[in-house]
This record gives sequence, structure tokens and C-alpha cells, in this order.
Amino acid sequence: MRNIRPAGALLMALALGLAAAAYAASWLQKQSASNTLQVIVAERDLQMGTRLQPDMLQTLAWPKAAAIQDPLTTLDQAVGRVIHMPVLRGEPLLQSKLAPVGEKGGLSSVLEPGQRAVTVKVNEIMGVAGFALPGNFVDVMVNTPDSLNQPVSKIVIERIKVLAVAQDVSTNESKPRVVNAVTLQVSPQQAEQIDLARSVGTLSLVLRSHSDNIPVQTAGARKLDLLPQVAAAVVVATAAKAAPPRPRAARPAPTTPATPVAPSAPEPARFEVIRGLSLSQE
Repeated sequence: MRNIRPAGALLMALALGLAAAAYAASWLQKQSASNTLQVIVAERDLQMGTRLQPDMLQTLAWPKAAAIQDPLTTLDQAVGRVIHMPVLRGEPLLQSKLAPVGEKGGLSSVLEPGQRAVTVKVNEIMGVAGFALPGNFVDVMVNTPDSLNQPVSKIVIERIKVLAVAQDVSTNESKPRVVNAVTLQVSPQQAEQIDLARSVGTLSLVLRSHSDNIPVQTAGARKLDLLPQVAAAVVVATAAKAAPPRPRAARPAPTTPATPVAPSAPEPARFEVIRGLSLSQE
């Protein structure tokens, strides 16, 4: 009997320990549940325009201290929706990253409200040698004759977002590649300007920094701007041709030499002669 009592006490102590551990685990779980929120995150990197499927998503406990705005909390809220921006692995899915319900996906799902998509044909030079990737910003430049039928290059639209290159909307690329078409996000008025510009001249794309938001006003570049010395000579020649001719000074009329006058002969001397009562001169 003396050997049984210590064994019973040990079992009782072990049971109390297990109960205490279970209570502590339950308490910690409740505390953890009250401090976290179940959110839906991406299982892998997702490109914009992707329609979400269950195998692309997972549920994760997110700490409430690191608050996020409008997260998705259930799979039903996410499955079938289209994302309009890239989502990285482990990144929470937010309502602001999803296209409206019913969107079929593709390029139309990444367009901002009130914007349009227009595709511009380019070559390896016009396409900034392939460096214009989705998500970049470009300026649109046109080369066309001016009112004097002289060629001029002018930036007509600034800071346009590139949506896709050769029908690819992935922004995960970092290497340049030559494409034959670039799709841009523009306003309706800018779409009209681009359509007119490519009908009257040649379009080019100028890559722009993401942080550059300052508008630039230029007069355009002309042929004379490339050769300033030739331009100065042309201006001088044009001014000389347009200047009125100077009036010539009138030459004095030739004078006829005067005919010399012969000296008159001296008059003969006259004498008064008195004869009687008459007086005469001889």
C-alpha cells in the first residue's frame, strides 16, 4: 500500500499538469484569435488580369495590429474575381485590387474608370528599343509637316501608362524585348489625338520616369534646329532677299562749258570840237 500511494499522487500530478497545459493552450488560442484576423492571401505571384481560383489562394491569420483596409476574409469573396494589378505571394487580397464583380478579365479589367486603351504600332526604335514595359510611362511624339510644309517633331501627349506590350500585360518582366505593338491607357480626348497623329505623321514613344509628373512645354524640333550655322545663313540670305532695294544717288547732270566771250574792242576816243557857235564830237 505504501508503494501505491506515491504512484497515485504522481498520476494525479501528471493529470493536473496536462489539464493546466490544455487550459493554457486554450487561453493562448483565444487570445491569438482575438488579436488576429483571417484574411485571404495569394498562394503564388499573380499577374494583373488573372481570374482567381481556389488553388491560387490560402487563408492566413493576420495580426489586427497591422491593420489593412477592406481585406477579403473568405474564399467565396475571392474566387472568380479578377485582379487589376499584380499580387505577390503572401500578399493579402484587398477589394481595391479586384475588378468589379462580373468582369471577365483581360485588358479591360485593368483599365481605370473613364480611361480607354489604344494600341500603337512601333518598331525597335519607336518602342524605346523594347524598354517600354507594362506599368511604365511614356510620352507620345509625332513627326509631321508644319504649316509651312517643313518637318517638325513634337511631343503631343505626356505621361501615358503602358498597359501591355504585344498583348502581354505582365509587369514582372525586367528585360527589354522588341515588340510590334504597345497598348496605352489614355483618355477619350487623347485617343482622338493619337488617332489623328498617326494619320498625319509618324509616332514615337519616349520613356519617362515614374516620379516625373511635371508637364513640359516645347516648341518642337525642326530641321534648322539641327544645323544652327546653316540656319543663321539661311536667315541672313532670306532677310537680304526680302529687304527693299536701296535707292541710287542721282548723278549730277553734266554741265556744258560756257562759250568764251570775245573781248570787245575799245571805243575810239572822242573829242569835242567847237566851231563858231556849234559843238560837235569827233
